[in-house]
Amino acid sequence: MTIELIHVPGGGRISAEKAGDGPPLVLLHGSVHDGRVWNRVFAGLARHRTVVRYDARGHGRSTLPTGPFRYEDDLLAVLDRFGFRTAGLAGLSMGGEVALDFTLEHPERVRSLTLIAASAGGHEWPRSPGTDAYAAARRGSVGSRIAELELGLWAGLGDRAPGYEVIEPMVRENAEAWAAAEKGHALDPDAPAVGRLDRIGVPTAIVVGDHDHPEIGVIAGRLADGIPGARREVVAGADHYLPLRAPERLLDILLRIP
Repeated sequence: MTIELIHVPGGGRISAEKAGDGPPLVLLHGSVHDGRVWNRVFAGLARHRTVVRYDARGHGRSTLPTGPFRYEDDLLAVLDRFGFRTAGLAGLSMGGEVALDFTLEHPERVRSLTLIAASAGGHEWPRSPGTDAYAAARRGSVGSRIAELELGLWAGLGDRAPGYEVIEPMVRENAEAWAAAEKGHALDPDAPAVGRLDRIGVPTAIVVGDHDHPEIGVIAGRLADGIPGARREVVAGADHYLPLRAPERLLDILLRIP
């Protein structure tokens, strides 16, 4: 296992961890997460793949950006640093959105795509008191409120389900820095991903937990219908934190992807 600090465009450093041998697979976490969200699948993947997980800007051990940046550019820097001409991408939540946008922008660098409880650029979320409150907390960079809402909205199985001992501190440690990092994020692509799904030409799996937010299921259906040949997997006993809630099932899915 090796840990690298990667200098990235726009200033700052990304902390990345690499292990194993075989076809490369890069793991991308969600918005108030860090590499710990993959704790329960990382070692299993490393027995069969060269696997990399990294902390996005302002998350975990990575630094805040010092200028405008794009998550897709950071992913490209990770691939280049490890010498991956192509790699499989597995993205959770926001990480799935980044992986999807990256695949549309750099199709020659991606060999497979696994979108786990993914968001998608261009999908319009219905308004609700919970999502409105979450958006307001993000705008104000109120870390404690972001963490409270994150755990209430997205960790629906609660503190008695597997993985909560990782989820709760991870969310609280990342909430405020993530909101600050988002303020430096460059604009999304002019053409949203949801209008270009038919251009995805790599093996794709869409994975969603049966206890996730209902709108994530709507997005999963939209992705599965729009991406040619995509298969959809519904994982029992999992909410938005699927890699920590149902790691054995996710590991099986990931190892079946080319």
